[in-house]
Amino acid sequence: MGLGVQVRFSRMFDRTSGRLFGIAVDHFVSYGDARLSGLDDLPAAIERSMSGRPDTMTMTAGTAKHCWGPYVGQAALIVQAGSFTPDDRVAQLMSKPSDAVRLGADAIAVAIPVNGPSEGSYLQWLLDTVREAAAFDIPVVAHIYPRDYSNGPRITFTPEGIAWAVRCGIETGVDIIKVGYPGDPQAFREIVAACPTPVVIAGGPKAERLSDALAFTREALDCGAVGAVVGRNIWGSSDAVGAARAFRAVIHDGATPDEALSST
Repeated sequence: MGLGVQVRFSRMFDRTSGRLFGIAVDHFVSYGDARLSGLDDLPAAIERSMSGRPDTMTMTAGTAKHCWGPYVGQAALIVQAGSFTPDDRVAQLMSKPSDAVRLGADAIAVAIPVNGPSEGSYLQWLLDTVREAAAFDIPVVAHIYPRDYSNGPRITFTPEGIAWAVRCGIETGVDIIKVGYPGDPQAFREIVAACPTPVVIAGGPKAERLSDALAFTREALDCGAVGAVVGRNIWGSSDAVGAARAFRAVIHDGATPDEALSST
């Protein structure tokens, strides 16, 4: 790990807990709902999210350009470069490491799906980004989502799929791997233990109850994950500020879901 990556990691991971609490507002282009998703007002969603004091905020370069100015220095900025839909209707690498550096970001993220006939093209996104990021010593965060084609392409969270996603991150040389939690503590513990790269979990999909999302986050941390990057379960909540603070308590303070909810 180069010095530049070390410096940027120091701004992304909490120095006391050693963990990362991130919030992502990078869903717009590929999710396609501009009015009812909770991100209908991006500046307001970012303001609510920042009230929970995340360590990192992940957003597209365009969102950062227009919305991040008021929060400079309050959290590490991560620029999301990848945009896709499971059926490949959208498949676009929107930014390069040089764009992230120009915006003052501490990392560049690349979201990709794996499995299926287009897997190789998406892996190339990661390989190209890692190669170009090396010139700037800026870390690459891979958001990797396995697909199931048995009933049309859809994102899946089976232990086998998550293990493959993590392996893809290792093999392409990224610095942090973000994957969904498979719901099997033993399998996830084994996957994380065998991974030489920090693993954080995705905070979605949207849970029916906030306590459910906090519970699987707590379980994943206990299995070795070094943090979580949350989206819909924060800005999609009726109380986004309270949800963000609850996730922070679970990730950094070691709180149980009940303790986290009672403290917000």
